[in-house]
Order: sequence, then structure tokens, then C-alpha cells
Amino acid sequence: MTDPAPVAATVQRVLPAPPAAVWEEWLDAEGMAEWMCPRPARPTKIELDPRPGGQLRIDIDDEGFELSITGRYLELDEPRRLSFTWSCSNWQPPANSVVTVTLTPHGDEQTLMTIHHAKLPPDALDSNQNGWALISEQLENWLTRNPPHG
Repeated sequence: MTDPAPVAATVQRVLPAPPAAVWEEWLDAEGMAEWMCPRPARPTKIELDPRPGGQLRIDIDDEGFELSITGRYLELDEPRRLSFTWSCSNWQPPANSVVTVTLTPHGDEQTLMTIHHAKLPPDALDSNQNGWALISEQLENWLTRNPPHG
């Protein structure tokens, strides 16, 4: 019996900031703590080394359940695209999925953000599709409350 083929989740959202400002949010651990992780889950620690080959780690408390996301940056094409591997500590068997975030100018001072999460374990598709949708909404709310300067 073979393992099911990996699957992908894709979420799009128009954000109230230009691509350069959205790009900065993805590289700012302090700001990311405000919008990353679908609530009620909260990041307890975020470590980012945003360079090709640099590591990322997000420790999460999901109402008493602790888990970690780990990965490595694969591509940083400022301010258009970034991608990184993504592995969740509660995935069995472990998997190295890939998250690609594409930022496209949209209208006046807005960004169409596309998050494509590929190579997901099949049983993780729904939770990741829903999770990225909530995270996108939280990022939109964060940018609305904290508009970029300049």
C-alpha cells in the first residue's frame, strides 16, 4: 500500500498595504506574533533568519497544546515572493511541506497576497487551508490597525 500523494492549500486575500509593507510583516518576528497562528492559538516564540538557507521556528500554544513549526528559507525575492519549508511537530509521519507567499500590487496601495502551501500530508489539508485563511484575515486586521508609514 502506498502513502497518499501530498496535497496543496491555496489562500488569496487583498491586504490594505503595498507589497513592500506586507513583505516586511513576513520578516518581522515581533509583528508576526500579532497575526501568525489561527486564533485562539498563539505563538510563544518566533525565530526568523530570513536569508536563503536561514532557519525559521514558531513555537505555538494552542489552548494548552504545544507544537512547533520549523523550516528553512528557500527563496526571498523582495517584495514579490518568499518561500520556505514548513514542518509541524505533530505531523505523523513528519513532512517537509513548502509555503510560497506571492505579493502582487493590487489597486491603490493594496496587495493581493497568495499563500500556496504545497506537499502537505493529505490529512493536514483542511486544517492548513482553514488556518491560512484565518491567518490571512488576522494579517489584514493587523495591517488595518497598524498601517505602514511612508
